[in-house]
Amino acid sequence: QVQLVESGGGLVQAGGSLRLSCAASGSIFNIYDMGWYRQAPGKQRESVASISSSGNTHYADSVKGRFTISRDNAKNTVYLQMNGLKPEDTAVYYCNVEGRTTRLTAFSSWGQGTQVTVSS
Repeated sequence: QVQLVESGGGLVQAGGSLRLSCAASGSIFNIYDMGWYRQAPGKQRESVASISSSGNTHYADSVKGRFTISRDNAKNTVYLQMNGLKPEDTAVYYCNVEGRTTRLTAFSSWGQGTQVTVSS
């Protein structure tokens, strides 16, 4: 079983910054992709950014140039540095981690979600 714990959300003014963290723990053999998603009220969950085990990154067009995803493989942790925040970035942010357990079965786990609110 794999658990994810997120932290770092909060309330910030437009133009401000926040850094989200998501730490994975449990029966982890290895981790492949790590990513961040968000869901605003009344909208579907959308992908924000992802990073592969080799460090390749992908960003949604709406956050390119403002958000940076990174990972610390030794700590099984993924980060999302969010700069230049806009009111439209307001959402609940979820991390997702995919890999294999110590039983070599595949897993895809989600964090509990952290609220990010950007005031204008």
